[in-house]
Amino acid sequence: MEGGAYGAGKAGGAFDPHTLVRQPHTILRVVSWVFSIVVFGSIVNEGYLNTPSEGEEFCIYNRNPNACSYGVTVGVLAFLTCLLYLALDVYFPQISSVKDRKKAVLSDIGVSAFWAFLWFVGFCYLANQWQVSKPKDNPLNEGTDAARAAIAFSFFSIFTWVSTQPTRPTLAHRARLTGRGLPA
Repeated sequence: MEGGAYGAGKAGGAFDPHTLVRQPHTILRVVSWVFSIVVFGSIVNEGYLNTPSEGEEFCIYNRNPNACSYGVTVGVLAFLTCLLYLALDVYFPQISSVKDRKKAVLSDIGVSAFWAFLWFVGFCYLANQWQVSKPKDNPLNEGTDAARAAIAFSFFSIFTWVSTQPTRPTLAHRARLTGRGLPA
């Protein structure tokens, strides 16, 4: 692999799915995608309860509809963002302009930091609302595993989004790839 702009090979090469799948940030992006599905899926499927005495559903997180709405919204938007940046990862080798590559990499870094922050807020918010939930609101413990799963995967998502930063080869790695020594 010859050195190129912003950690990618030279533009215009053929699409290689094997190389794409082996890149660490692509793997982490897929993991982030799965985690977002777990979070919004858990809340949508088992995050709302109702009692026979009440006709209306309520959120399992302290009867706070904003907590469920935040978890679902962040999960769905993170899902869509992962798809968008996976598409960018596929298209990235075809970008020939160094300026456009730089914009793509910088937007990836900024968006990853933003989503790590949103997941941190979501983890804190869901964990707090779960902590102050009253046992009398859910005497049969329905949906508790799903609520805990949403909290746990919100926490795990913080690290997957922080880790999806695009990797750039170091000088030593480039020297090994090209067969040339390090600059003096």
